[in-house]
Amino acid sequence: MALVAKKLVAVTSCPTGIAHTYMAAEALQKAAAARQLSIKVETRGSIGAENVLTDEDIREADAVIIAADTAVDTGRFAGKPLVKVGVSEAIKDPAGLIDRALAAKPQDLVARVEEIKQERKSQATGWYKHLMTGVSYMIPFTVAGGILIAISFMFGIEAAATEGTFAYVLNVIGGQAGFGFMIPILAGFIAYSIADRPGIAPGMAAGFLANSVGAGFLGAIVGGFLAGYLVYYLNKWIRLPRTLEGIKPVLVLPLLGVGITGLIMVYVLNEPMAAIMAGLQNWLTGLRGGSAVVLGFILGAMMAFDMGGPVNKAAYAFSTGLLASQVYEPMAAVMAAGMTPPLGLFLATLLAPKKYTGEEREAGKAAAVLGISFITEGAIPFAAADPFRVIPAIMAGSAVTGALSMLFGCQLKVPHGGIWVLPMGNVVTNLGMYAVAIVVGTVITALLVNLLKPNKE
Repeated sequence: MALVAKKLVAVTSCPTGIAHTYMAAEALQKAAAARQLSIKVETRGSIGAENVLTDEDIREADAVIIAADTAVDTGRFAGKPLVKVGVSEAIKDPAGLIDRALAAKPQDLVARVEEIKQERKSQATGWYKHLMTGVSYMIPFTVAGGILIAISFMFGIEAAATEGTFAYVLNVIGGQAGFGFMIPILAGFIAYSIADRPGIAPGMAAGFLANSVGAGFLGAIVGGFLAGYLVYYLNKWIRLPRTLEGIKPVLVLPLLGVGITGLIMVYVLNEPMAAIMAGLQNWLTGLRGGSAVVLGFILGAMMAFDMGGPVNKAAYAFSTGLLASQVYEPMAAVMAAGMTPPLGLFLATLLAPKKYTGEEREAGKAAAVLGISFITEGAIPFAAADPFRVIPAIMAGSAVTGALSMLFGCQLKVPHGGIWVLPMGNVVTNLGMYAVAIVVGTVITALLVNLLKPNKE
């Protein structure tokens, strides 16, 4: 029987994206060919990603090589043996690098969850993929800004109002260096997802202009898509002599993209988007009683429906975007509801162990850790094994949690972190009742899922 040749995938990238990126790729290809190995190399040069690795390429690969001096997201390679080095090492010793990759052990799979998250991310296409790219790059600014502002309030709720104090400085850093960049980053990386690097400057310009007139995250989303598709088509339409192609991504496309996008934002889009955003803001801040409960119920159910999928992410993106407009209640409902499914399933395995296999009981312990960290995907193994019983139960628990959070008027100023950020002063308001909302939803989830599931033989 003929032996099946090993398959490798690689990513190469140097800071300038010109020479070493392609030299490293060529060196790896020659070394692999000499050993009769199959390799596909994704190059990330000055004109963007080329020969892009597909989901199938990664799935079939026996090992992964990252030869890069720039940031490369390794999340999509979860579960694969991986070696990460500087680009020069691939040029100097490609054969040795291949040996190291084939001898490497798989990445830590504590949570098949992370692999599932990356699979979903890579499967996302079209507008959803572009929007989620923008949101993922925005989140670190939101987290940092929200926590720094909350710390400033720990010195006294009015302490940040006194100019020159430490609390004032923290508040300024959080508000300007954190929250201040949220909207431009959101728009910039939506455009980046569509048009690669040349889209970043036009997208951020669109976000900045939207933010300056109060168009908020809605204006940033529209501006990001506008900038991205504008630059994408300009790149296709504009043809320069080969000797001048190098100036297109650093001069021609950013210049035309920023100029045209900016003019459209200022003269056409900013005013109507600002009006829509103001209306949404007024409606949300005016929610009381039954209306707030209904919104929380819907957001909570969405968070549990597909546990990190498009419906979950739609509720999350909506709530995260509102943080820049100082509307904090939906974010609280969404995080609480996202914590409930894995926590509820952990509790279910404790309350009725005979309804679960030994493997499921072990998975329940991991789900508890993921749940308190606001990683809803911790519920996926249970839902995949028994969707018609598990999904309705976790949706019910999360919907109740979201409704209670809104009813209690809980506010959350950061978009992630789970219980780890809750003890910090002023990150969440009405902390006691917020905890009650999470506990109630967790108990409902556990009782319902155990009511629906039969005992294991």
